Amino acid sequence: MRVPSLRERADDIPVLVDYFISRFAGRMGKRIRQIEKRTFDAMQQYSWPGNIRELQNVIERGVILAEAEVFRLDPGTLPQESQGSAEIAAPAVESTREQQKAHIEAVLKETRGRIAGPDGAAARLGMPASTLESKIRTLKINKHLFRGNP
Repeated sequence: MRVPSLRERADDIPVLVDYFISRFAGRMGKRIRQIEKRTFDAMQQYSWPGNIRELQNVIERGVILAEAEVFRLDPGTLPQESQGSAEIAAPAVESTREQQKAHIEAVLKETRGRIAGPDGAAARLGMPASTLESKIRTLKINKHLFRGNP
């Protein structure tokens, strides 16, 4: 059985975007009522090499960083694609690593450095606390900087 990649199912992107935004916004107690047109267009044009998992992570990070009822992604969140993808593979990996680090740091800030438990960063990120601890070490994040910060 072959399941087509997300880039082959562009019509599914709006439905998935709505679903993930409502899911994460509800979980984080935020009200997001609309999606910025530029953001929506960029998400539909992007090829999603990481498939639905990448889409989910991008939206979760966007909801965490959202300060208003309009969902928007910062410019550069979705890398610009080019024909010479082999030439940009290393920077893209580094960019993804930096995005993941920023995403984890944002969640740690939101949870005031709490990793485990129902209100901890691991629960919000949907992963076991031990996995988050491992990612924190790998990404060289100082988790102590987030303790007690509002």
